[in-house]
Amino acid sequence: MERFFQALGDNTRLRLLNLMDDQEICVCYFVEILAQGQPKISRHLAYLRRAGIVQARREGKWMHYRIVMPPSIGATQVLRQTLAWLKEDRAMQADKARLSKACCSPAKFVTLQSAPRPAAVDCAAVEVR
Repeated sequence: MERFFQALGDNTRLRLLNLMDDQEICVCYFVEILAQGQPKISRHLAYLRRAGIVQARREGKWMHYRIVMPPSIGATQVLRQTLAWLKEDRAMQADKARLSKACCSPAKFVTLQSAPRPAAVDCAAVEVR
């Protein structure tokens, strides 16, 4: 429980969760959108993974991350409410707008030119672990 709440207590991790929302996203998009180094982003994603909030999938050289609901009903409710709250925040909305722009024209971003685009995730189909 402590790790779960600590995972939600960092702005970078909240920004990552906001960007993932209902998508599976490659690390390279997080690096581009958040303008932070890959090691820092990966460290925060590992923290979220250890907290049971995100799941990773490797596809060749690309690492993709998506949100998974925790096994606790209470934690799931907190996570869903947190994600809904993030949607109301201006800074989080700006991150989403940058992601949308990057997805629509990845050629404008050197780091994203050969990157796989984010894929929608059916939240209802996401297993509660």
